[in-house]
Amino acid sequence: MKKLKLIIIGALFFFNVPLFSQYGEELPEESYYKEPKTKLWVNTYGKIRISKRLYWDAQTHFRFQETEDTPFIGQVAQIYNRHALGYIYSKKVNFSLGGVLRLNLNTNKEQDINDRSLVPEWRIWHQYQFAQPVYRAMVYHRLRIEHRWTQGFENNSEYIFRNRWRYLFRAKIPLNHHKLKPKTLYIAPESELIMQSGKAVVGSVMEDLRLTTTLGYILTPRLTIAAGGMYSMGQSLENAGKFKQAFTLRFHMYYSPDFRKVKNKLPAIHFND
Repeated sequence: MKKLKLIIIGALFFFNVPLFSQYGEELPEESYYKEPKTKLWVNTYGKIRISKRLYWDAQTHFRFQETEDTPFIGQVAQIYNRHALGYIYSKKVNFSLGGVLRLNLNTNKEQDINDRSLVPEWRIWHQYQFAQPVYRAMVYHRLRIEHRWTQGFENNSEYIFRNRWRYLFRAKIPLNHHKLKPKTLYIAPESELIMQSGKAVVGSVMEDLRLTTTLGYILTPRLTIAAGGMYSMGQSLENAGKFKQAFTLRFHMYYSPDFRKVKNKLPAIHFND
């Protein structure tokens, strides 16, 4: 056992694996899971057709976080504006490239009097989505890469640059019809792994693992509503040995207006998510 311990310690130093986090906190002997927070997300997703192959991806998210008195619907924590120009390669493949402005609101009641109450976060993102039919269901594989600049609430805090590497797997399974069409109720289990990298990321490479189940209803070919629950967990940036957790209620609206002439329209494609 002594030899094994020496080998492990030597390997840690050889590969330069840090025993302390990037902020000087000593890593715990065992992983520590923080108490889960409760959150509420209200999201809109727009796919606005521009031409035969191009569309505008317009997303707006309002994210609430618990307070001591009110779980889930507590106070606004983030407001997202995510936009991109998308390209339809085929009925089952599409790509997009754009930017994000996220407004982070300080939800810490014990914040310093000099701390700011709102801080912007900037991102550039690109996404690659692939769909495939599996029996009655549709299965989606989505790879999203984000380049983000974040800042703390302290005055004069410097921007931190990080990359996010996101893979999402989703299935949409119709419940009352044999395929996804108007007036169809569907269930959509999904999982997403979010990794991160950058100089500020020493050991906290797994930012988030999200497990979600959603129940949706297709009202028309251009409008879908959905709601579900999500459990998420991931490493804290300040200490790789501490894991954050959250239970989130999610409400979505998907809309896809198309103002082009009928003769210019492509058949229905699988990119509304």
